[in-house]
Amino acid sequence: MSDETSAYSLDNAWVRRSFDQASASYDAAAVLQTDVRNQMLDRLNLTDLSPRVVLDAGSGTGHASRSLRRRYPDALVIALDSSLGMLREATRQQSWFRPFSRVCAAAESLPLPEGCADLIASNLMLQWSDLDAAFAEFRRVLAPRGLLTFTTFGPDTLRELRAAWLAVDAHTRVNQFIDMHDIGDALVRAGFAAPVLDVERYTLSYADVQGLTADLKAIGARNATAGRPKGLTSPRKFAAMRAAYEKYRNDGRLPATYEVVFGQAWAPVAAGRRSSSDDTHVSLDELKRQLQRRREP
Repeated sequence: MSDETSAYSLDNAWVRRSFDQASASYDAAAVLQTDVRNQMLDRLNLTDLSPRVVLDAGSGTGHASRSLRRRYPDALVIALDSSLGMLREATRQQSWFRPFSRVCAAAESLPLPEGCADLIASNLMLQWSDLDAAFAEFRRVLAPRGLLTFTTFGPDTLRELRAAWLAVDAHTRVNQFIDMHDIGDALVRAGFAAPVLDVERYTLSYADVQGLTADLKAIGARNATAGRPKGLTSPRKFAAMRAAYEKYRNDGRLPATYEVVFGQAWAPVAAGRRSSSDDTHVSLDELKRQLQRRREP
């Protein structure tokens, strides 16, 4: 496996374990994730949707699912995540009068019928997925005229930390992220129509590198690249990375840059891949029965 490939290829089992372990600490540290989620949901104000089924893909601790349930009170909202720990934490966002369903599955293999969802929302999950496989599944489960709205990280994310580690050794120490234009190409390959993407940049600041790495660990964002070093990092190497990071210090603080890609795209009116005689129609009651069998107890 080449260095470039190993920087993008992820260990999915390691990703799930990381988020399981971080499920209890996630909300307290997810300041950026909360702000980005709120911006993504605010953009739904620009659309005129009355969805019957909404999928929150990569739901984490369930805050977006709760907000989507409030926004669309008549819809079936499905919180889907590959981490059981996150889904257990998501029960805290449930209410008896506005519940949502919980399903443990990966975005690349959705246990949902074709054309069942009118809206898919995904906040900062796609960077942990195989992008083409996830978009293909989103396209499959979206009904005609269904909307996909999402956020994901772009390549400038954690550029300071990545550069500081590169000054120490050649291992992939920080995940690599896909460029906005390549994300747009992936949407087109999956069969989406009218994709719209834009980028916003955020900078968090820390007194020291330990503060940054503690936050990353608390939200489960550990190095999951296939080319990561398998052993423990020595104190000497960590000290060398800290020293390399110091060149970015400004006004007494160390910056951590995040490039966030916001995207929206629509499922075409015609499915295109199947004739109308082959379409499968699933009733809302049947979908609920299927989800009930799959729900995390």
